[in-house]
Amino acid sequence: MLNIDILTFNLFEEKTYIVSRSAGSCVIVDPGCSSEAERKSLMDTLAHEEVIPRAVLLTHGHLDHIYGAAFIQSAYHGIPVYMNSSDMKVVQSMGAMAHRFNMEVPDIGFKTTDIHDGDTLKEAGISFRVIQTPGHTPGGVCYLIEDEAVLFSGDTLFAGAIGRTDLGYGEYDDEIRSIMEKIILLDPSVKVYPGHGPATTIGDERTANPFLEPFNEPEEEFNPDAEPVVIHRSQ
Repeated sequence: MLNIDILTFNLFEEKTYIVSRSAGSCVIVDPGCSSEAERKSLMDTLAHEEVIPRAVLLTHGHLDHIYGAAFIQSAYHGIPVYMNSSDMKVVQSMGAMAHRFNMEVPDIGFKTTDIHDGDTLKEAGISFRVIQTPGHTPGGVCYLIEDEAVLFSGDTLFAGAIGRTDLGYGEYDDEIRSIMEKIILLDPSVKVYPGHGPATTIGDERTANPFLEPFNEPEEEFNPDAEPVVIHRSQ
């Protein structure tokens, strides 16, 4: 059985996920712990669940999602930190973003392992399929656990919203295209765990997310075999 512990960290109330299935090991998705107290909270949760991280999965390189990456990699003997390399420029710009929001500057001294669309990561007894979803950032990804119908969407898709694209390196057209061609076509039962806010499902977002209008359709009328939507924006 899949176990998901959810912790909320930093000024942006970012969601960090501790994902485990087999006894003793786990994967951490987007460790956002930015202070000593938050790092202690993460370590206390790991101890309570009696799990040791085997990998860190980053959905993208914004500071609120990477704060704890270097700390965890160092604490657990250099475990892999997976991230698409297109977001390295995002990571390297996070000092400026931290000053902009009057936040702690993140430690970006962690080593990353590059990932690409369609890759399968097998860590802690769990298989994660990488779905590349540029838009919020150029190297943004989602992670799908197919046999559990669970998606970690980062800041690509939220309950009733989508990720903003005005923080530098974002592209609105790419964001919508990623969602419509790769995410919203998933089975409606897939449970979505986003980088902020409550969990949702693909079915709920398909029918009710106002940012995806005019593409919203009644769930029973949705055709999963349909051609991907082509988005044209007026100039």
